[in-house]
Amino acid sequence: MAKWGQGDPRWIVEERADATNVNNWHWTERDATSWSKSKLEELLVGIVVGNEAGSCEISDLKQVEGEASCNSRKGKLIFFYEWNIKLSWKGTMKESGEKHEGSVEIPNLSEENEVDDTEISVSKKKGDGDVLKNLMRTEGTSKVREALRDYLKVLKTEFTLGMILPTKTSAGPELVVKKKLSENNVQDSVIPVSLDTVGVKIPTVKILLKEMFDSPVEELYSIFITKELVQKFSKSCAVIEAKRGGKLQMFDGCITGEYIELLPSQRIVMKWRCRNWPHEHYATVALNFKDQVTQTELQLECKGVPVCNEDSTRQCWQKQHFEEIRVLLQQPKVNTE
Repeated sequence: MAKWGQGDPRWIVEERADATNVNNWHWTERDATSWSKSKLEELLVGIVVGNEAGSCEISDLKQVEGEASCNSRKGKLIFFYEWNIKLSWKGTMKESGEKHEGSVEIPNLSEENEVDDTEISVSKKKGDGDVLKNLMRTEGTSKVREALRDYLKVLKTEFTLGMILPTKTSAGPELVVKKKLSENNVQDSVIPVSLDTVGVKIPTVKILLKEMFDSPVEELYSIFITKELVQKFSKSCAVIEAKRGGKLQMFDGCITGEYIELLPSQRIVMKWRCRNWPHEHYATVALNFKDQVTQTELQLECKGVPVCNEDSTRQCWQKQHFEEIRVLLQQPKVNTE
């Protein structure tokens, strides 16, 4: 039996901002599946290789099936991931200009195998162009393995920020880690709290979405900056001050922000947050409008989203914004004046 005033330090609540999972003893788990899919697409799509015969580029992530998670127990991180990935590639012969395409398959990327031992197969559609296939098998495969290593690196650094919570005795090392990660441009955010030495650091992610709308670019742009139209698709009161430094408030205050940049019919940039996010933490949202004659392509980039709010934020944009805007556009007439 422990003496009075003493006890197992695993159960002692230290002087922490949240007083949760003290000394990182308890098992905690964070789902990395959605984050990983976005990160794998970001790292793999766009890989380019070339030589004197031609050039190839990975053009699309056709399939990514599986899951990933990170667990913390006794202050140690344990990773589980298993992925079946299929990519598309396109290539062009240098002299003839002939174009060819094919696939890259990674049937089992998992923690059971090293990246160098992971199987990667390259195939090509029928016809000539084997020289491009060989290019993808050699240089292309090498670049793909490099991207997979980068994925595992950020999975074990960027994604896990905040899982090993700072304790009274580890505040110093946390600050050193924070500085090193910042120097490597790892995306993280620090929310100041009432502590003398350290804030509470939260991990964040970037969300990328691309949508097509059956609307001229001027009409779609106007929907995002016109109070009456925002209230129509959101079905709630809104504050829309569409100017630099102007306020944004939607869904009865659940979404708030501030306009940073407005380039008519081309681009909107704003500070943006959900009510349930950490106090005073904002993401940066960029909406880019691409005129496609009778349609408009809308590209969304949302940087600084707390990892634990990634799925809900993605749903907010896809369901409460984009789907409702499509319903609005289907109405007989949308007044954009």
